[in-house]
This record gives sequence, structure tokens and C-alpha cells, in this order.
Amino acid sequence: MKRFLFASLLFAFVYHNLNAQKLIQPKLQYPSTKKVDTVDTYFDVAVADPYRWLEDDRSEETETWVKSQNETTFGYLDNIPYREELKERLTKLWNYEKIGSPFIEGDYTYFYKNDGLQNQYVIYRYKNGADPKTAEVFLDPNTFKDDGTISLGGTSFSKDGKTLVYAISEGGSDWRKILIMDVESKEIVEDTLVDIKFSGMSWHKNEGFYYSSYDKPKGKSELSAKTDQHKVYYHKIGTKQSEDQLIYGGTPAEKHRYIYGGVTEDDRYLIITPRVSTSGNKLYIKDLTVPNSPLVEILGHTDSDSNIIENVGSKLYIMTNLDAPNRRVVTVDASNPSPENWKDFIPETEHVLSPSTGGGSFFANYMVDAVSKVLQYDYDGNLIREVALPGVGSAGGFGAKKEDKELYYSFTNYVTPGSIYKYNIETGASELFRKPSIDFNPEDYESKQVFYTSKDGTKVPMIITHKKGIELNGKNPTILYGYGGFNVSLTPSFSIANAVWMEQGGIYAVPNLRGGGEYGKAWHDAGTKLKKQNVFDDFIAAGEYLIENKYTSSDYLAIRGGSNGGLLVGATMTQRPDLMKVALPAVGVLDMLRYNTFTAGAGWAYDYGTSEDSKEMFEYIKAYSPVHNIKEGVNYPATLVTTGDHDDRVVPAHSFKFAAELQNKQAGDNPTLIRIETDAGHGAGTPVSKTIEQYADIFGFTLYNMGFDVLPSKTKEKIKG
Repeated sequence: MKRFLFASLLFAFVYHNLNAQKLIQPKLQYPSTKKVDTVDTYFDVAVADPYRWLEDDRSEETETWVKSQNETTFGYLDNIPYREELKERLTKLWNYEKIGSPFIEGDYTYFYKNDGLQNQYVIYRYKNGADPKTAEVFLDPNTFKDDGTISLGGTSFSKDGKTLVYAISEGGSDWRKILIMDVESKEIVEDTLVDIKFSGMSWHKNEGFYYSSYDKPKGKSELSAKTDQHKVYYHKIGTKQSEDQLIYGGTPAEKHRYIYGGVTEDDRYLIITPRVSTSGNKLYIKDLTVPNSPLVEILGHTDSDSNIIENVGSKLYIMTNLDAPNRRVVTVDASNPSPENWKDFIPETEHVLSPSTGGGSFFANYMVDAVSKVLQYDYDGNLIREVALPGVGSAGGFGAKKEDKELYYSFTNYVTPGSIYKYNIETGASELFRKPSIDFNPEDYESKQVFYTSKDGTKVPMIITHKKGIELNGKNPTILYGYGGFNVSLTPSFSIANAVWMEQGGIYAVPNLRGGGEYGKAWHDAGTKLKKQNVFDDFIAAGEYLIENKYTSSDYLAIRGGSNGGLLVGATMTQRPDLMKVALPAVGVLDMLRYNTFTAGAGWAYDYGTSEDSKEMFEYIKAYSPVHNIKEGVNYPATLVTTGDHDDRVVPAHSFKFAAELQNKQAGDNPTLIRIETDAGHGAGTPVSKTIEQYADIFGFTLYNMGFDVLPSKTKEKIKG
């Protein structure tokens, strides 16, 4: 099919008659995308890959293609009549002061703050015990680069609070640099550490810290080349990075794609957690009080997710899902820490456990149908109380140092902007510490949890949020958002962008699909490998529920998801293109036959399996891989693919190939566009200004293709496109 790069986009126009309005759009002409004769063979099956050349993110040819696609996309978006209006409303609602919970490090109390529209949060501080009004700017990431595309990627203070190490990300990349600052003078005190990826920064005393990284690819693109040998290093303050000690990793025969090193609060133990994939880890400890002590194996296999969350002397407290799919906390002595010696401390229950510690207590945060319930225990395992939460929603942040008398936690749901509460650990009293002042009234909206039936009879929960009093007439613009993978749980949380969507009369629906962690390991595993289709079936059934119950209809339904959720959208729209009007796959894993050949993608095999595992796995993956299931002659929904040119988590080639295939095979008039953000990665650290622009484009594209010539809030009359 021939495509011609046009000089300018024809303007859409609106035709009015006495009874209805109809939005008429021209059929788009797309930039030409060449095909190459690239073929891979899997188990004697030849699979063409005509857009393989788009995987080269360093080539001028790919750069030209990106530029041409963006010209087409923004030419289309520029003609949406209310795009600027959406941007103005997003900007106005976003513009409120946001302040994080205070925390003490050394002689100072610190907190994060954003005045409203700052691209990045700023760290402030004041002397302990002083008036918070005396707070000064300590570290302002907005000064790193004028456009906000260099972001803060994590911080860690030395035990005495006198030295800070902080990571920065450039252009959204997962590759980081680490800088070391003297807290008092705010001066950088030694050379910057470079080429660091997927790393924490964990101090031992005040002498140095542990971090993780890979060898940087040589002669290949650092944004897409495979990285699968993670290593843990120790950096001693005052020495060069070239002198850093390799602690663990780098053995060719044993590929650990993610390895993390952390030190216990009392500085006694180093904890090492090697992983082959995103689920399951080995577990080792090293006694740092004994010179040249060996690593002691607690778990030598990756059959569970297990980690040490606390210790009292040699008594270890381990969170694990070994023989406990919903997790439990066990205790064991470090002198003989193997599983046969474990004793239940907080036993497994029917609900998924996420424990934390602070002020001499354990806090067991449970998910009960995706909402929070928190129980407080002492160090002997006795229940102290259930924490009285402000409402039904998501509570988090129940962590503090052992000597602290109070802690701060956050609470939110789909209609409640995140607020911070101060909690007295001894009495259990909560008080509102900080509530945002935002131009949004939660009383005008409602959230309802429903349970619907998936294809195989499984009951799946979904929370549906919208304005009160909305008419269930099948004509409400609706976004169905999902993820369904990697043990990730979607719990209720407030979003400024979603608030703007609901102001327009939109419905926002979030199902808790299999593959997620809402009901523990069994729920996660039910959406992995040869059961991955369950996730797509759950999502399709959610859309059908919304339609059957008149929340919306296929003409007014959009599906949205990012990363693994981008795969979800891609698979759903290729399997059921009739179900929705708009598809919004973001930074998606879309070429399932090759995902494991890029960056750290091989580590996702626990969820996906790979095309190289077996013929059965290859055939199963190929049957749903979005890039490989776009067919000629099908009318696919209006599609806006979004990605970032610096995404080195899910490389943009996934999105490039998917968009090219769609543009080549789309049979109907629905637009198939790709919006490629420059100097942006997988999402973390994205400047506020770019985020607002992205949402204005996404919402504008969605409503425009549902047939709205003006914003829904301005008229009750719905029009069809």
C-alpha cells in the first residue's frame, strides 16, 4: 500500500443540520515506511520482520522517520478544536502546592515540594526543631536543565546525615549518574559516578555505599543493547569509581539480571538479593561487623520473593511468599537462617501482605479487594491495633526509623487528592498533617467497586469512577485502564489528569486483572506465560460489562495502558477491534518475539516466557503478539501510540513497528498515529510541562474520535464520528 508524506493536513470540518452534528474527518496519508526482507526462523516457522531497521535508534534513517511521524501526528492534533482548552484546564488544576512528608536526616528536617507547575520537585530543609517557615532550598532539580529533562533519580543520606548521594537521569533514561554532596556546604565533593542502572544507594556507616549496575554496552546503542549481567559494587568515599569493589555478580555462567545490595539500619548486615527475572530472588547476608566474613546463603533458588525487612541483633525478620502466596513474615537467627528454621511471625492470611517497620512496630498493610487495611504489631508478634484510616482507599508510607515516635502516611482514592497524616506510633492517633488545596470537589464524584465475570468464569473486581448523577445511557466517554502483570497492584489513587477527564463527564474504570498482585502469587501466576490470554480476556470482559450496563458503548469506549499495559491494549485492540472506538497504547511491549533481545527485557521472562523457550511457547506468544497480529482489511480503532525516544526500559522500536504495521494495514478511516516524545524515557522524571501536553493530546484525540466537536462539558448532545 502506497503512503505519501503530505505537506499539510487537511482541516476537519463540522457539518451541522437541524437534528444532529456530524464530525467529518479526512483519511490520513502517512509518511512512507520502507520494508526490508528480514526473516527469523523459530522452530522451523519463518516470521517476517519488515520494520527491523526501526530498531536502530542511532541511525539517521530512524531519526528521519521519527520526525516525519511527529509532523503528521502533531499536524492532526493541532486541528482538534479544544486541545488548547484541555491544556489550559490541566494546567490550572495542576497548579497547586504539593508537599511531601517530612523526614529527619542528621541535623535537618527535609521535605519535597512543588509550587504547582515546577517540572521537578524541589528538596527543602530546616534545622530540627526550627519553624518550618524557615525552610530553605536544599536541592533543586529544575536547575539541572532549563527544560526539566534532567531529573532526580533517587537520594540516600549517610547515617550521620552529613553526606548525600543522589542519582540523576538525563532525558528519562534508566542509566544514571551519581553525585556526592556535602550537606552543610551543598558542594559536590568528588567525581561523579557514571553508567549506573537499576540501582539503590545504601550506606554503610558514613564510609561508603553500595550500588548496582551493568557493564555499559560497547559499540552498540546504550538505549537498546541487551544488559543481563547486573553487579553490586561498594564505593568508598574519597576514592575513584575505578577502585570500587565488586561485591557480587558478573559470573558468566550465572546471569543475574537484577541484583540489589542493602544494609540493615543497625549497619550489621549487608543483604544481597540476586534475581534472574522480575519475580523470584535468591537471598544472602554478610555480617559487616566481622572482617572478611563470607556471604551466607539463606535461599539459593528463585522460587520465591523473599527479603529481610528488619533485624534485632542476629534475629532476622523476613518477608516471603515461600509456601505463602499471599506473603507472611517469619523470623530466624542469622547463625542458621535456612527455611527449615523459619518461624511464623505474621502468618499468611487470605489477603496480600505488604509489611513495613517504624518506631518499634511492624505495620501489616493488607489489600482487601485492592483497598488498604493496616494492622500494627509489636516485635513479639502481638497485635496492637488496627490503624483507623480516613476512608476507603490506598494508604502507604508506614515506615520510620526505630527511634521515631511518629510517622507519616499518605491516603488517597480515585476522588480524594493525596493527603498526609501524622500517626502517633504509641497511641495510634492519626491527625491530618497536610491536605492539598485543589480546585476539585470530591463530593461531586463517586467511585463504585463491581465484580464482573471473565471468559472462564473468574470474578474480577473493577472500580468505576465518575460524576454523581451521570445518566447510564451508553453515551458517556469512558477510559478503561489496565495493567495486568508483574505482580503490580492497581489500587485507588487520585490523578489530576483523570479529574479533568471526569469533569468532562468522562468515566474512568480500572479492573484488577489477573497477572497483577491484588490477590497474591496465585493471581499473578494466573496471568503469566501460557496463561497470559487470561489477562486480555479479563480486560475484554471489563469493556463488555461497561457496555452491557450502559455506562458506555463501543462508540464511546477508549482503552489505555502503559508498558505491560501497552501490551494489554495492543493485544486487546487486535483481538477485539470492534469493542472500542479509541486505543491508547503507551510505551508498550508490542513485539513479543523479540522483547527479550533489548536492554533488560530478558528479565521479564517470568511473566511472558520467550519465543526461544519451546515451540509451544513460541506459538502461544506469536498468537497474541500485537505487532504480529495486525491483519489486512480490518477496521482498527482510532489509535494514538505514545513513546519516548530515550525509553531504554521498553525500547521505542516496539511502538515504531506497531505503528508502521497499523498504518500499512488499517482498512478504515480511523487515524493511526504515533506521538514520540523527545528527551523522554519510560515515564519516570517526565517534566510536568511535557506531562500536561501529553494528556491534552491524549484526551483531545480520544474525544475528537468519539465525535465531539466541543468539549462534553459544554454540551449534552453527543455526536458520532
